[in-house]
Amino acid sequence: MNEPKTLYLIFIAAVSLITFALYGVDKRKSVRGAWRIRERTLLLFGVFGGATGGILGMKIFHHKTRHWYFWAVNILALAAQVGVGAALIYLSKV
Repeated sequence: MNEPKTLYLIFIAAVSLITFALYGVDKRKSVRGAWRIRERTLLLFGVFGGATGGILGMKIFHHKTRHWYFWAVNILALAAQVGVGAALIYLSKV
C-alpha cells in the first residue's frame, strides 16, 4: 500500500475529485451570478494533480470550454501526470 505508484494514484484521484467539484461549484455560481472561483485556482488544481477532474468538469458542466488555455493547461497537465505515473510504474519494476 505504501508503494509510490499507489500513493500517487490516490493523490491524483483525490485532487481530480476536488477539481471536478470546483468546476461544478463555479458553474453553479456562474449561472446564479454569485462570487466566482478564480480561473487561476481552477487551473492550478488541474496542474497539481487534477487534470482529469478538470477535463471532466469542463465536459460535464459545459464550463470554461470556450477558453483555449483551459484546454491547453489541462491536457498538458494530464500528459505530465500520466508520464509521472508511467515513470513510477517503470521504476517500481527496475
